[in-house]
Amino acid sequence: MNIKQKSLSIVVCFFVLQSTAQINPYNYHSQKKVVGVNGAVVSAHPLASKVGISILKQGGNAVDAAIATQLALAVVYPGAGNIGGGGFMVAHLKNGKNIAIDYREKAPGKASRDMYLDSLGNPMLQLSQDGHLAAGVPGTVAGLFASYKYASLPFAKLIQPAIDLAENGFAITRSEAESFNELKEEFTALNTTLPVFVKQQHWKTGDTLIQKDLANTLKRIRDNGQKGFYAGETAKLIVAEMQKANGIISYEDLENYQAKERKPDVFNYKGNTIVTMPLPSSGGIILQQMMKMIEKRNIGAMKFQTVASVQLMTEVERRAFADRAEFLGDPDFVKVPVKKLTSNAYLAGRMKNYDAKKAGSSATTKAGIIKESEETTHLSVADNKGNVVAVTTTLNGSYGSRTVVNGAGFLLNNEMDDFSVKPGVPNMYGALGNEKNAIAPGKRMLSSMTPTIVLKNNKPYLVVGTPGGTTIPTSVFQTLVNILEFGMSAEDAVNKPKFHHQWLPDEIDVEKEFDKVVKQQLEAMGYKVMQRGHIGRTEVIQIKGKQIIAIGDYRGDDAAEGFAPVP
Repeated sequence: MNIKQKSLSIVVCFFVLQSTAQINPYNYHSQKKVVGVNGAVVSAHPLASKVGISILKQGGNAVDAAIATQLALAVVYPGAGNIGGGGFMVAHLKNGKNIAIDYREKAPGKASRDMYLDSLGNPMLQLSQDGHLAAGVPGTVAGLFASYKYASLPFAKLIQPAIDLAENGFAITRSEAESFNELKEEFTALNTTLPVFVKQQHWKTGDTLIQKDLANTLKRIRDNGQKGFYAGETAKLIVAEMQKANGIISYEDLENYQAKERKPDVFNYKGNTIVTMPLPSSGGIILQQMMKMIEKRNIGAMKFQTVASVQLMTEVERRAFADRAEFLGDPDFVKVPVKKLTSNAYLAGRMKNYDAKKAGSSATTKAGIIKESEETTHLSVADNKGNVVAVTTTLNGSYGSRTVVNGAGFLLNNEMDDFSVKPGVPNMYGALGNEKNAIAPGKRMLSSMTPTIVLKNNKPYLVVGTPGGTTIPTSVFQTLVNILEFGMSAEDAVNKPKFHHQWLPDEIDVEKEFDKVVKQQLEAMGYKVMQRGHIGRTEVIQIKGKQIIAIGDYRGDDAAEGFAPVP
């Protein structure tokens, strides 16, 4: 190495140390909006967003930052960030390529169609939602390595911030303290050894959470790659945990798990190219159906959340969710008529009985005729090279099955509840399904996650996604309509009140901030309108010229970080 190379190396090392040293895990705050020029990251936790932006500052691309952010979320946001769950990634690369990576969990090899029914055929939902038997084979780690081929930095660099946060600890937020305290009894009942989330005293804002076992698991992944999770010591710990309480994930299930690169769903909406996730995410198909059903109805002239626009959007949501219940499942196992479901002719037919003057009914509006969970987390990333990434990942319910793998330090998902435990029986999010989404060994359960990218003139314009179970597709739908049709800012599109309809139950759910006059008008038309808590936590990046605008939802600890922010 010559003197010039040595000098460059010293500068690079200094810059890396400087970038990572700026992350203080004990003193941070949630920044809701940034405007940058060199890149942005927005995720469910400030520390995870800071990790992602530090990777961009070190020369990583958007995929690098997305991987590092997901790993950090597994540490600092254990309610949904994970290595024991699964998810989807949609990306648009600087070379123009669109990619979609499916790392949804799978049913274990010993799973069976009626495994959650008693001898009389009644569903035992506590088994599909709580504890060891609720867990599907985790896909997140395989997904990280499937996406890594599009990254540019060493994997060890991407995972090290997560290791440091797990090993040395970080200050928990108010919402995390509250959730640990609320779930103390469940964590105690559903674990054979008390996890680090349980302590004798109440958790308080600012308390330090240290996760040594999780740090060691992350080190095995750092040192051994994908096999550091699906084989060796970690696999041994997972299987041992299964055997403690009638879980069924085996060594073979872990060894055979592979993430799958799929062809993204891509469609045009009024000159915009929308890139979203295909099956087994129902979200992409639902989104396409909803956008296409409003496309020719001049919703922009109806304005934001008037009775006319809400009524139209409600009725297209009703029709899309009716089709979800009837037709959708894992395409590796069942034939799904995707082209038909998303064709203009079919969708025009679905709207023939639409009446703008009165409420529709889910008793009469069924699925079309064809002859042939809210604890999730989303992150959006953009770099200055033209790469953008949308990732939605989940454990399903809050803290998944609430079961931690003893000695490995991570939570298991409860994704088995996303199958149709029994046709016609709703899951924890009220979603219905039939035989197409029935349990089968190795099958991926249907999902609502909808990571989405919008291209304008073939260049990235929007990166969108949210948690929220069945509210995910409708929240993404509303966000796109808010920006593309109502001309709203990204900030307003994220933070203005949301509503939701999913066919059954036949009601419109609204946030408490929803306009009371519009609510009364909808009720006068015949709708049942129910006030509920917050709907989703949408993360949006909007690219306008050289500006990269990142918005973190006010509904949580969500935070945006920018690289070289504009004054």
